[in-house]
Amino acid sequence: MSSSSNLRIAGIVEESIVDGPGIRYTIFTQGCPHNCLGCHNPQTHEYNGGRLENIDNIVSSIKENPLLKGITLSGGEPFIQAKVLSNLIDKLDNGLDVITYTGFKFEDLLSSNNDENGYLDLLRRTDILIDGKFEIDKKDENLKYRGSSNQRAIDVKKSLEKGKIVEYIF
Repeated sequence: MSSSSNLRIAGIVEESIVDGPGIRYTIFTQGCPHNCLGCHNPQTHEYNGGRLENIDNIVSSIKENPLLKGITLSGGEPFIQAKVLSNLIDKLDNGLDVITYTGFKFEDLLSSNNDENGYLDLLRRTDILIDGKFEIDKKDENLKYRGSSNQRAIDVKKSLEKGKIVEYIF
């Protein structure tokens, strides 16, 4: 979909307080296969929509803001562009935590045996994964940073270390 230096995005929020704890730089990727009924960002579904952005420009913008606690990768579906997002995170190298939203399940991302799509690379660079499709019949506005009760907040580092899912409590 994109080279290792260009990311197709729907948009960016440079200082978000709703996409995770603290002030966050939120990147809304473009392209999503899930088409969840009631999706919060339906404009991000089209693969050729949005615009291409060079990740060096994004990295520079992130590094300019000392107030940021982390970055949030949302969508669309970030794992569709896993390799370029992994590259972006590697270029940051500044201690910001990474939250990634995905409609895929953690277990499915882990089982990507031949990881030519880069799923495992992005997973390893993610601190907190919000997984699972949005399910409108399980919508719950009282959940922190999730839209429906089937979605889990997963501490990726601890889960990989322990070999089982460790939920993250906000």
